[in-house]
Amino acid sequence: MSNHDFAGIGVYGRERAARAGLAVLDAECGFCTRLARWLRPILERRGLAVAPLQDPRVGALLGLPKSELLRELRFLLCDGSQYGDADAVLAVAHEIWWAHPLVWLARIPGMTDILRRGYRWVAAQRSCAAAACVPQSRRA
Repeated sequence: MSNHDFAGIGVYGRERAARAGLAVLDAECGFCTRLARWLRPILERRGLAVAPLQDPRVGALLGLPKSELLRELRFLLCDGSQYGDADAVLAVAHEIWWAHPLVWLARIPGMTDILRRGYRWVAAQRSCAAAACVPQSRRA
C-alpha cells in the first residue's frame, strides 16, 4: 500500500475512501473515539476520513509497529506527508477554516512547543486498553 492509498480504510468499520487525507485515532480510547465521531462529518466534507489506529491497514500504510502506532494521533495527507502528536492537530486545523486561529497561534515563537507539551499532557490523562496509553504514574 503506498503512502497515499487510503481507499477502503474505513471510519470505525465503515468503508470510506479519503480523497485528501486520513486522521487516525485510537479506537480503544473513549476520548479519542468521541473526538473522532465529532470530527468525522467535518473532515468528510473536506475529503478527509477518520480511521482507527488498530486497523491493520493503517499500520501497513504508516509502516509502523503496533507499539509505535498507538502512541499518538496521526494525520496523513494524500501527498505522503505524515504528522503525529500536536503537529497532527495543527495539520488537521489547517484543513478546517474555522480552526485556522490555532495554526496562526502556533506561528508565535515558542507556541508550538507549548502546544506539544499540552498534547502530551492530554494524552497522558486519557485512558484506554493500549499499554502505550497508560500514564507513567499508573504503570506497574
